[in-house]
Amino acid sequence: MTTGDDAELHHDLEAGSPSAAPEDEGGSAVDEEFSDPFDIGNTKNASHDLLKRWRAAALVLNASRRFRYTLDLKKDAEQESRRRMIRAHAQVIRAALLFKLAGQRAVVLGTAVIPPSPSGPYGIALEQLSSMNRDRNLAAFQQYGGAKGLSAMLRTDLETGISGDDIEFTQRRNTLGSNTYPVKKGRSFWMFLWEAWQDTTLIILIIAAIASLTLGIKTEGLEEGWYDGGSITFAVLLVIFVTATSDYRQSLQFQNLNEEKRNIKVEVIRGGRREKVSIYDIVVGDVIPLHIGDQVPADGVVTSFHSLAIDESSMTGESKIIHKDNTSPFLLSGCKVADGAGTMLVTGVGINTEWGLLMASISEDTGEETPLQVRLNGVTTFIGIVGLTVAFSVLVVLLTRFFTGNSKDPDGSVQFVHGKTSIGHTVDGVIHIITAAVTIVVVAVPEGLPLAVTLTLAYSMKKMMADKALVRRLSACETMGSATTICSDKTGTLTLNQMTVVEAYVGKTKIDPPEDGSQLPTAISSLLDEGLAQNTAGSVFLSRDGGTEVSGSPTEKAILQWGVKLGMKFDIVRSESIVLHVSPFNSTKKRGGVAIRGRTGSQVHVHWKGAAEIILASCSQYTDIDGSVQPIDKDMEFLKDAINNMAEKSLRCVAVAYRTFETDIVPTDQEQLAQWTLPEEDLVLLAIVGIKDPCRPGVRQAVELCTHAGVKVRMVTGDNIQTAKAIAQECGILSANADTSEPYVIEGKKFRELSEKDREEVAKQISVMGRSSPTDKLLLVQTLRKLGEVVAVTGDGTNDAPALHEADIGLSMGIQGTEVAKESSDIIILDDNFASVVKVVRWGRSVYANIQKFIQFQLTVNVAALTINVVAAVSSGDVPLNTVQLLWVNLIMDTLGALALATEPPTDHLMDRSPVGRREPLVTNIMWRNLTIQAVYQVAVLLVLNFRGLKLLNLKNDNIEHANMVKNTVVFNAFVLCQIFNEFNARKPDELNVFAGVTKNHLFTGIVGTTFILQVIIVNFLGKFASTVRLDFPQWMICFTIGIISWPLAVAGKFVPVPKTPLAKVFIKPYQRCIATRNANT
Repeated sequence: MTTGDDAELHHDLEAGSPSAAPEDEGGSAVDEEFSDPFDIGNTKNASHDLLKRWRAAALVLNASRRFRYTLDLKKDAEQESRRRMIRAHAQVIRAALLFKLAGQRAVVLGTAVIPPSPSGPYGIALEQLSSMNRDRNLAAFQQYGGAKGLSAMLRTDLETGISGDDIEFTQRRNTLGSNTYPVKKGRSFWMFLWEAWQDTTLIILIIAAIASLTLGIKTEGLEEGWYDGGSITFAVLLVIFVTATSDYRQSLQFQNLNEEKRNIKVEVIRGGRREKVSIYDIVVGDVIPLHIGDQVPADGVVTSFHSLAIDESSMTGESKIIHKDNTSPFLLSGCKVADGAGTMLVTGVGINTEWGLLMASISEDTGEETPLQVRLNGVTTFIGIVGLTVAFSVLVVLLTRFFTGNSKDPDGSVQFVHGKTSIGHTVDGVIHIITAAVTIVVVAVPEGLPLAVTLTLAYSMKKMMADKALVRRLSACETMGSATTICSDKTGTLTLNQMTVVEAYVGKTKIDPPEDGSQLPTAISSLLDEGLAQNTAGSVFLSRDGGTEVSGSPTEKAILQWGVKLGMKFDIVRSESIVLHVSPFNSTKKRGGVAIRGRTGSQVHVHWKGAAEIILASCSQYTDIDGSVQPIDKDMEFLKDAINNMAEKSLRCVAVAYRTFETDIVPTDQEQLAQWTLPEEDLVLLAIVGIKDPCRPGVRQAVELCTHAGVKVRMVTGDNIQTAKAIAQECGILSANADTSEPYVIEGKKFRELSEKDREEVAKQISVMGRSSPTDKLLLVQTLRKLGEVVAVTGDGTNDAPALHEADIGLSMGIQGTEVAKESSDIIILDDNFASVVKVVRWGRSVYANIQKFIQFQLTVNVAALTINVVAAVSSGDVPLNTVQLLWVNLIMDTLGALALATEPPTDHLMDRSPVGRREPLVTNIMWRNLTIQAVYQVAVLLVLNFRGLKLLNLKNDNIEHANMVKNTVVFNAFVLCQIFNEFNARKPDELNVFAGVTKNHLFTGIVGTTFILQVIIVNFLGKFASTVRLDFPQWMICFTIGIISWPLAVAGKFVPVPKTPLAKVFIKPYQRCIATRNANT
């Protein structure tokens, strides 16, 4: 496509510095003064004032329909008010709790608590559980026997969870509640009918039709007099019905997608096994493991905790992190795990929780608008102003001609003669003129244009689900079409996330094969088993078929599987020691540790596991293969080389180390132990393992496709720089002979330490960033956006949330992603596959392309219909396209046209283009060329038919009234057929073959076929209704010929060159100057 400078295509001017925006010659002053209310580059974090501004500026005929799929500012404010109210309630309870806490700690058992009342088979009533959690009643919790006592009353085991069949879970839901809350039902079809009826112009037409109906029946009798008014009424009702049906279908699609967004998968322990279930299936008594980034799925109490910290801001409104232990055991549904790990016992679900009450009160979706939607409202407003001006001009001209006696009936008689024409006929004539003018407004103001975005987004979102992408934020779907760079994670996105240990070193000895435990002495095996079994968030258990099953993150699973192959007995090892303190792994530290004490021994072991070079730097000794402990200094280079060699083979390197402490050095008090920082220095290295995670099949082709499409793929990973480089070469992010020095391949720490100016220079060139922290990723995103890039970012961890939020498009991982990451993202990649990210890019471009197709089609109809009616009205005092005919054209153009063109599936051709600039004009020069050629052709041919039709159609000898009716029918029929044939041209604005893939789009062929059949019915069988007469075969062939010529004409037109400077900028200048002058005067 010829759409302007390449620089403009590759950079988003809204995000970039002002110097990046090219100034038009002589237009800089206007640009400075003019502030376009519809120019919102990104609605992701737009202020309410900005959103109110464009709504106020829009020309709207039906506000309830136009703004249906935009953010409901009033409802949004109401929901925030409800949130504050519930948060205030939570804060009052918290304040009361703090007030009573000292006394409760002193005499917990002395506090009066009503004993638990049995409820069915359970030893405690639902209300008592709800009250305990709601009031944070520590005294009640202690009197019920703590977590152990509650689990006994709820018939569950704190280690193995609930053991039972479906009947058991059904009984729990019936007695203790289900984890669901009432959701407001979607609007019924009748509501959509009512909203479609609110259009100002349609109301005027109905009023005019009723007046015409009354006058017609009064003057011509019921049999003949109802046709004019009745046909307009029926046509308006048909438009309303079809519009409401289309809108209702869209709303059902959005309801289904919202359901999918709310259906979170949660890990639970049931029958000793860990399994993923829907959040709606959680029941009271469930035991749920909690990790960093998880959402607390229900109310409950902690049963075990290791540095467990909860972010309760979603409930309390305070950003303070609350640490959970035996003195503060209560967990609130909807809160997030900020740090640490633990398990919880569910004590309240659904509507019996504060979160359930909150969600029930604000469950109705408030909607959101997209940048394209806002821009289309601007286009609609601009076209509408032109249309209103034209309609008013036609009204004045027709009224003037009517009252001056220059208007004639089809039989040639003068319509109005002063002093002779009756009042009834005069009023009827004026009503006809008003309806004609109002109908021009209906056609001229493309009310459905902004809604076409919603239609194509609803269609795209449904199809994207099949392509493993769940859209959480509408605007992201279209913004993805403008993406100029993708900052992708490595693990699980570019790789398969199927990890296995393929190399292992103990001391300086390579274990070959790595799972051969016979090569290890007992002392090393014992320490390794202890370190692997206790320092993990994963688990090993028996599967249903009796085999061994491993759960946890892919890295944890790989290391645990390696341990099992070495001979580790997971449950036995864990039972032989007591965990004193845990320092959970996170992506900033890149390591995790645990302090344990044997049940009989007096020594404490601190085990660490994490990134190999980071653990190695903390070691002062290592264990050799014979079990002896050696100083590490003289062998440090050997071990570093071993790590580098594994990394160059694209292996993830993990080291395991430990340190011994005497028991009397370790804190014994529970509070001191919780504050204890695990020692990280003077460690003894036990082993280094290399974990293979193969590249995903097809990822190289996906990266090449992105590069071809003008989208630069950058790898941002926490892995070793050598591993990252090797995987990048395997994936095609780095070519075989690419420069792998800085700044093309850089460590996160070095990027972070650069000055702001140097960072901007380096950011442009980065292809791989290794050993990056979430802060480094955020810094890279901010720098790239400042440089004018439209940035898409993938992330799965809690700490990725700021980068996902900051990016233009945040893409979280559906399998490995935490709930915090998913909530901060715009799109969830359900299969964690980079190829799915590329599919999202295609869909984003498809949304934009489909809207452009619809705009081209609609503007052609607008220009042609308006020009024909205006020229005819001014010259002859009559309009060839009457009210009913124009309403039918409006239906083809608006609702049916949007359905046909806005639901085209994406094609590979979309990836041959550069990214769509967010400031690029919606109507490109190619579109202007196409629509001008078609509109000029239609106007010229149809005006010739209108003024010379009687002669050209050999109707001179016919009855004048019948001849005029035939001529007008041919004009109407040819006009509609031109639109049907032009609908094919609009499918491929910049390709010669407009029929490619047409048979695969059943909706398009169905709508075009239906439109044609209905047109035949209207012309041949609904003469009275549509003011048409039946045409003979030669006349049909003339109409067909006129319509089909648009195909070769479109092909020929595509060889006409177009200028590089967008014509839209030239056309908009007078409009900008007018607005700027008006703003200056006010």
